[in-house]
Amino acid sequence: MEANLSNNDVEMDEDFSFLQPLDIITKDVNQLRQMIKEKRKNIQKDRDKDRDKDKDKDKDKEVEREHEGERGCGREKERHEREKEREKEREKEREKEREKEREKEREKEREKEREKESEKEREKECEREREKAESNKEREKQPEELADADMVMDQEDKDAVKHEENGTSVVGPEPMDIATTSTLASQEACEIPSSDVIILEGHTSEVCACAWSPTGSLLASGSGDSTARIWTIADGLCKSGPQNSPLNVLVLKHVKGRTNEKSKDVTTLDWNGEGTLLATGSYDGQARIWTTNGELKTTLSKHKGPIFSLKWNKKGDYLLTGSCDKTAIVWDVKAEEWKQQFEFHTGPTLDVDWRNNVSFATSSTDNMIYVCKIGETRPVKTFAGHQGEVNCVKWDPTGSLLASCSDDITAKIWCIKQDKYVHDLREHSREIYAIRWSPTGLGTNNPNQQLILASASFDSTVKLWDVEQGKLLHSLNGHRDPVYSVAFSPNGEYLASGSLDRSMHIWSLKEGKIVKTYTGNGGIFEVCWNKEGDKIAACFANNTLCVLDFRM
Repeated sequence: MEANLSNNDVEMDEDFSFLQPLDIITKDVNQLRQMIKEKRKNIQKDRDKDRDKDKDKDKDKEVEREHEGERGCGREKERHEREKEREKEREKEREKEREKEREKEREKEREKEREKESEKEREKECEREREKAESNKEREKQPEELADADMVMDQEDKDAVKHEENGTSVVGPEPMDIATTSTLASQEACEIPSSDVIILEGHTSEVCACAWSPTGSLLASGSGDSTARIWTIADGLCKSGPQNSPLNVLVLKHVKGRTNEKSKDVTTLDWNGEGTLLATGSYDGQARIWTTNGELKTTLSKHKGPIFSLKWNKKGDYLLTGSCDKTAIVWDVKAEEWKQQFEFHTGPTLDVDWRNNVSFATSSTDNMIYVCKIGETRPVKTFAGHQGEVNCVKWDPTGSLLASCSDDITAKIWCIKQDKYVHDLREHSREIYAIRWSPTGLGTNNPNQQLILASASFDSTVKLWDVEQGKLLHSLNGHRDPVYSVAFSPNGEYLASGSLDRSMHIWSLKEGKIVKTYTGNGGIFEVCWNKEGDKIAACFANNTLCVLDFRM
């Protein structure tokens, strides 16, 4: 047996480990070898199975790892998708913000367009008024006969005439009519002859404003051609013919180069009390101060819209401007800078007027009137009562009463001591454009004469009011189209009125009639008297001014 079992010790140990003691005793060598072989095969099979299992496990692990990788990729994809979604959301938010910004910009553009449209509408309105005035030339090539016009006094013993006013029946004086039975002689006596008229030519657009110097023979004019002009009018009688030589006119250009730029329209002007400086307000929002030599002394820039009104205070140290930007500004003329801006109105400021050297009133399209004072941050008085744009405000000579007129067809008189109006003047039938106080009564050079208020309306009439009683004194019905301007003579005895019907009438308040009349070639925007009261200027829509001699 030892001979047959010739393997090394290790193999022998393994072989014997396969056999049971009984097998060794009972089996021969071949059987034992066969048993060992079988055992080895079985062991090998078991090992192979284990290896296969290990391989399967490894495969499973590999598959698991692959699946894990795939799941990782899936999760990464999901994360990426989620990140993309979040980025999309963020982009949407950013786009919304950008859209909001773009909408704000578009709104700003729309606001600018609306402002442009408003400007265009105002220009169209002016153009319509000018066209209306010009159309009268064709209608009336021969002046209508004008004669004495009777004014009916507001007296109890006169027949009252009832008429409808704002839906209510109002009793008032009978309107004054132009007599149609006048003779040719009376017409000629009334019409100012052309020999007594100076025509001032040179402006290239409508002349919107004119004002005499309070101390000399200088006449200032402002036009849509972006210039103001200072005309020297010789003393003595007017001589007929155009006056446009460079010897007697200074051209104050508000823009370099070409003229007729609408943004540079000269809308308003005013002389200081000494007659040494002329202030002009322009559509470009700037106020300018000029010397009597035509030199630009100061440019005042702060407004963000056209200047509609401008006034010097009596002392001459402050200039007040009212603008379409809804504000009024007081300028320190000596320092050449703004002193205070008043931002109370919610609409364009249409008119301003000083009460004294430090306080003033403003009116606006917002229907409100504010009384302001330098140094005060709030209005010292608020007057609410008008139901339409307040076109004009004027203090009486003593500064105790304020008159206002409005698109609501009323004029009102206010007192600083009470909130509600003192008188509500309701006799006009259309918008009231201008009002003026007579230079009479307390605080004037004519203290023994009655204080009167005149109102000019688009209903073609001028009305005179008793301000103490709040009653209509006279209705002056000589015009056929809207009356834009009225002016009292310095002695308070006469009233000049200018209309889009191209005519200027001079009324005697004492005699109650038209004493002089002049018909030009365009609608009249403003009339004014010189300080002596012997000359009247008027500015026209046909680019001219005229100066009339007035002698009674």
